[in-house]
Amino acid sequence: SASFLGYVGLLTAVKPSQFTLTVNERFNKEGGFIGIYRWILGDRNAKWMGFLTRDVMEGANSYSEAKDILMKQELLAPAYYILGGNSTGEGVIITRSLDEVKGVEGLNITSNRWYLLQTNYDPWDEPPFFDDRRTPGNICVKSWGQQNLGTKSLFNVLSTKPNLNKLTVYTTVMTVRDGIQSWLQNCKTPCTPW
Repeated sequence: SASFLGYVGLLTAVKPSQFTLTVNERFNKEGGFIGIYRWILGDRNAKWMGFLTRDVMEGANSYSEAKDILMKQELLAPAYYILGGNSTGEGVIITRSLDEVKGVEGLNITSNRWYLLQTNYDPWDEPPFFDDRRTPGNICVKSWGQQNLGTKSLFNVLSTKPNLNKLTVYTTVMTVRDGIQSWLQNCKTPCTPW
């Protein structure tokens, strides 16, 4: 896993030969403050997103089990869960609110949807003009092509501005077969704040 010293949850991890999982913050007007407010008032049904990720890595034994748990568990904050499996077509972005799934974007090999790209914005909405990392990310991935995209080229996509910005702490590339590689990042000025 890739994590921070002292943090007991998980944000990014690989369960070898089973699945990969990472969580991404979802900006939403129904943000985490509502979930934390409920938690303070005694409602303990919802999970902290990093703890749910840890529970999935410890308890799920397959891609489908992991996907099922991530889609059903109530959360304290909205999030994107990006889940990859070990079989062709096993890859999904699960867009979550506190109480429900807002969307599921999956790989679809028959319709040439061979990759998924997730930033901090809902896949069905246009990203804001001041933080459009999706368009350049898609251009980069498509320019490499499916046959040429590997660890180094994917790292290059994720480490190139504007995908790399001042809020980027680390970049991780992982597969169920090869494991996890993470790099601490520092976007040198000039660099966008988000």
